[in-house]
Amino acid sequence: MNNETYSYNAFSGMKITFINMPLRESASPNTPPEGPGILAAITRQYGAEPYIIDLNAYRIKDDLAEKRGLPNGRHLTNEEAENLIVQHLKNVGDQDVIAFSGKITTLRWQEQVAKFIRKHQPDTFLVTGNGLATEIKTGLFNWIPELDAIGRSEGDNIILSILQDTKTIKEMGIDRAKRSGRLSSAYLGEIDGRSRFCYEGNRPRNLDIIPYAAWDLLESDPFGHNILEDYIKIPVWGIAANNSSATPFTMERSLTTVSSRGCPYACAFCYRGAQGERNYGMRSPEHIAKQIKGYVDKYNLDFVGFPDDNFAVDKKRIKRIPEVFKEYEIDHIRWGTHTRMDEADERAFDMARGGCVYIGFGAESASPHTLKHMKKGGFILKNGLTPTKINGKVYEFPTTMVNAVKNCKKAGIHANCTWIMAYPGEGLEHLKTSVAFILWQQKFWSDKNSVNRKMFTATAYPGTTMWKVVRPKLEKHFNIKFNSLGEPICDENFHNYVLELDDATKVLNDKDGTPVNFGDMPLKTFLKARECVDSDNIEKILDL
Repeated sequence: MNNETYSYNAFSGMKITFINMPLRESASPNTPPEGPGILAAITRQYGAEPYIIDLNAYRIKDDLAEKRGLPNGRHLTNEEAENLIVQHLKNVGDQDVIAFSGKITTLRWQEQVAKFIRKHQPDTFLVTGNGLATEIKTGLFNWIPELDAIGRSEGDNIILSILQDTKTIKEMGIDRAKRSGRLSSAYLGEIDGRSRFCYEGNRPRNLDIIPYAAWDLLESDPFGHNILEDYIKIPVWGIAANNSSATPFTMERSLTTVSSRGCPYACAFCYRGAQGERNYGMRSPEHIAKQIKGYVDKYNLDFVGFPDDNFAVDKKRIKRIPEVFKEYEIDHIRWGTHTRMDEADERAFDMARGGCVYIGFGAESASPHTLKHMKKGGFILKNGLTPTKINGKVYEFPTTMVNAVKNCKKAGIHANCTWIMAYPGEGLEHLKTSVAFILWQQKFWSDKNSVNRKMFTATAYPGTTMWKVVRPKLEKHFNIKFNSLGEPICDENFHNYVLELDDATKVLNDKDGTPVNFGDMPLKTFLKARECVDSDNIEKILDL
């Protein structure tokens, strides 16, 4: 159904709570959950009463956090999370719908919170969406039997269908509702004794008609604490954010918003299903400018982050940003985003004129060999290689990468690169090239502290090309089994594997507790290199 088929106040009196799950514990929470915020705003337009419980907003600094070596604080304990949910229900009453939002890394949390929900809200319609639901599909019912439904891909066009099905069931009862034919096409029938639904989300044709996130719902948590203010005070990027970014500048008050969805490219390690896959869509400069103006005026911001997968795909939009931002009197506001390195051409200078001071590049590797394996070589290697001497040895860096960093500096933008180590096909000599590029950046910027020296460990996420490439290792090390269509079977082996996908920097252990390396380095060498990264001694990798 399209949202236009629902009348104003169609869901008056219905209550829906969105629960955002915790992400990487070591990183400070600096990006409020815009997805749930937008869906909350949509439901509001049709009379529903939305709420948000953001479990990721909390990092508790106490003796336990110190004991665990977490200087930025720890997640809530299960007991603390349950108490938060119970207090919320005491404040606002029973909920018609409770909707989880979380990446595939949040499976453990979703399993636990689902138990809390069924304990305290046995009759609510419980649905999960975002990355976990999109990647695991209906197999998720095996792992979280408390669920009534999953919502795959983007939620803008299905959230009202979820409310409508809930309303129908509430008015008629599930048995009459099934017989009536009034349930949506998402209804699957009974699975393991429970009526189940699978909603297939899609992209709204015009992203400019989507309301801005309902951030007011974060201004008071169930105990009256303003978690939105906490988000604003934590830098989007920089050393303090602990998210593989580094900047030579600081920010005092910042917020984020996504200006585009999807990505037209197909890097082998990346899963795009939860954000429109390769179907790229974007908001207009006017829609973005109006939002930034409102944020700056209301929250007194000095920085805005666009954590898009790929901000600069469309040259025409980038060209218009400086004039539009000037028209809205926000061209003095500093902002940053992510682009591909081959897009740091004239677009970097246009972005700088619009106030951009930071671009995060998913460089991932400086080795031509590894880039080809990652399916990033076509764009990055098209301009050839630039020989560069580092510590007495000559390395061949992709010219596109070198030019991207240099163009950003000329434009007055700080370029930050993120990296992946131990990708399938990567040997030690290829990893050394990436390390050498990081050292070249330090010399180029004349500031070690403004260059990211961290690396993610290549991890096989379901649905990616990398997942298919390393299937033999998945079968061998984790006993993951596949059906005739090549899809993983959602048994306990696959379940245990997904539970371990909670931090992209860590090394996975197999069924026997042995570390797994998806790259081509010997395991002993890989573990030494990983230790060099974790101890911030990446220079030592060049001596391995």
